[in-house]
Amino acid sequence: IGGMLIGARVLAKRFAAMSKRGEAMGVLLPNANGVVVTILGLQSAGRVAAMLNYSAGASSAVSAINTAKIRTVLSSRVFVEKAELQPLVDAIEANGTKIVWLEDVRNSVSTVEKLAGALQWTRPVAQVKSSDPAVILFTSGSEGAPKGVVLSHRNIHANAAQAESRFSISVEDTLFNVLPVFHSFGLTGGTVLPLLYGVRLFLYPSPLHYKLIPAAAAKARPSIMFGTDTFLMGYARTAKDTDFESLRFVVAGAEAVKEQTRELYRDRFGCRVLEGYGMTEASPVVAANTCTQERPGTVGRLFPGISVRLEPVEGIDKGGRLWLSGPNVMLGYLKSDRPGELQPLSDGWHDTGDIVAIDREGYMAVRGRAKRFAKIAGEMVSLGAVEMLVQSLWPEDRHAAVSVPDRRKGERIVLATTRQDPDKKEILDFGKR
Repeated sequence: IGGMLIGARVLAKRFAAMSKRGEAMGVLLPNANGVVVTILGLQSAGRVAAMLNYSAGASSAVSAINTAKIRTVLSSRVFVEKAELQPLVDAIEANGTKIVWLEDVRNSVSTVEKLAGALQWTRPVAQVKSSDPAVILFTSGSEGAPKGVVLSHRNIHANAAQAESRFSISVEDTLFNVLPVFHSFGLTGGTVLPLLYGVRLFLYPSPLHYKLIPAAAAKARPSIMFGTDTFLMGYARTAKDTDFESLRFVVAGAEAVKEQTRELYRDRFGCRVLEGYGMTEASPVVAANTCTQERPGTVGRLFPGISVRLEPVEGIDKGGRLWLSGPNVMLGYLKSDRPGELQPLSDGWHDTGDIVAIDREGYMAVRGRAKRFAKIAGEMVSLGAVEMLVQSLWPEDRHAAVSVPDRRKGERIVLATTRQDPDKKEILDFGKR
């Protein structure tokens, strides 16, 4: 820890010299020790870490850079070479954005700078307030062009504390994080949480290495892991029964967890898969099942300190449209129509766009997205539920349900699928069963 903080202090002085106070600096790095030191260095310097999604393509990354008015991107030559990201780098430089290579910074650090860092590692270079922006994460939302979600120091610390209050974690645990730090789950849950509460952290660079991750987990012997249902099923297909035997629990989010995933991890690895719910705008976790409080079919109970209100939705009897407020809810958005300008929440409440139901004991069930319902002859039908049904029937393929106008019933659902020669009757029979 001491070495990490000394490195962060040295980098902070360099970052402060190449930017203005409060400026957003792009971070184009994989899950590795270097990204943690870089983020901490930016916090110490009083700069904002703008986490760039290198998997979204060059046009998306450049759009994000322009939306947040980023002048400088911090990256690594080794990473760019290994990840074959030269076209992305070319696009960033063609945009007029400067790239600072961390290898060059490291090689140019003098002995005096190292000694100063060792003496002053407990003191930040710049003082910041908890309400100041700390991180920008980018989400496409429904508009297509990336929006910047601005999270404060308080937002991130609060969400880490909320998670720690619900999950049984200690210095005896090891967390295996495969989720990239440019996503909020990988940043707050997979990186900040273990650093704040003394959990040993093992960072893995990509969640897509289905064959390599089980072997890496067998060596790291983690007790906690984060993931999505799709990733977890992918790892289980190639894993040996002993690869994940050290796990106590896995927290899964971003998509619904299938019962077969829970059963598979319970029976093969002796591990519980706990489903949670969140979004980038909430830093990100809003609710989660835990080892002591779990209810199948729900995403668990709301984290402490979060206020909710449900607005009625025509055609939905149980539940409503979820609005959130709390210490973990973002400062606001950066949007392409007003680059670099924070557009705050008007009254502190965030409209999630999700339709949820909350029972008397506080367990929340997600019914679907407000924009992802079809209204057929007065009945509200979740497109997400249709997709989950078909995914259970044909798990090896990919499926998407969309609604289109229908003269007789208002709307009808069309399924787009990679399944060769799909049979509609087979879907209906499976649904009835």
